Amino acid sequence: MLNRTNIALVESPEWLGELHPLIEQLGSLDGLTALCSMSAALCLPRVDSRPNLECFLHAYQTRLLLPVELPAIQQAYWHTTRHEIRELMALDRQLAGVAGLEALASASRRVGRGQLARLRPLRDQRVVQRYLHAIEAGDAYGWHTLVYGVTLAIYSIPLRQGLLNYGRQTLRGFINCAAPALQISEEQSLDLLDKLSSAMPAAVEKLLVAGLANERSS
Repeated sequence: MLNRTNIALVESPEWLGELHPLIEQLGSLDGLTALCSMSAALCLPRVDSRPNLECFLHAYQTRLLLPVELPAIQQAYWHTTRHEIRELMALDRQLAGVAGLEALASASRRVGRGQLARLRPLRDQRVVQRYLHAIEAGDAYGWHTLVYGVTLAIYSIPLRQGLLNYGRQTLRGFINCAAPALQISEEQSLDLLDKLSSAMPAAVEKLLVAGLANERSS
């Protein structure tokens, strides 16, 4: 029988990679259309070539993934481990005012709420139950990044592993979405993913060190 950790390792990549909200948002089977719309929201060129795809991925990584999404996951993780429900709810509301996130707000909340609902049977997890109650009462949004951080904490998945997995799966989802229309081979897709992912370990390590320093000073 799978224990909780093993279950999380199986499920987390699935809902954050294949069903990434930035791709799912438009409800379109045309992945390139979804990417073009997201690119427009970020004031970038239309994703109609490999160079423009790389431009989009780089902008997403530097403007949203690294400075906004990964720190949000980290904070949600620590709020959960410390049972800081009020702080988690405050973070949820705070994200609504972050520039750039409005382009993915609807889909992020839809995916986050869906994943959180899957955790509802965990009655002993007070953070999950309070978060669900706040969403149902209209007091929280349910951002997918925060739910992901909560999930990592509940299943005791190492934060470093979870952050690296999130970053790579997200980038892979975008690349796989555009590859068929742009005639990018599997080998080229992997090369592009490796190129973008190369910055992830250092960025995650920097984030973890900063987080540890903040913990010690608080």
